[in-house]
Amino acid sequence: MANVSSEKQAQPVDYHAIEAMESFNSFVKKKNTFLFSMTAVFLILYILLPILAFQTVLQQKIFGNITGVWVYSAGLFVMTIVLCTVYVKKAASFDKAAAAVLAEYHAKGGN
Repeated sequence: MANVSSEKQAQPVDYHAIEAMESFNSFVKKKNTFLFSMTAVFLILYILLPILAFQTVLQQKIFGNITGVWVYSAGLFVMTIVLCTVYVKKAASFDKAAAAVLAEYHAKGGN
């Protein structure tokens, strides 16, 4: 068994100090703006499918017997892949920004 007294005890993080940092608040605002915008686009385009599916605009034939509903539905799959790819790319920058906030916290004397 490991000797508990010889192990370094983890220092508690002062979350109130991090929350008071301007860089943290800026980071959270940018991240929330991005996430809520992406979510809104995603939901609006998906909700439009059942609404537009019975309208004449998507009932028109585009390629042979393929109507606009099929093209719109296929576009939703493409949109999902694109949004996921964009999010994965953007998440890497969010990770770097979060690490920068933590580095600033530690540089100011945080634990």
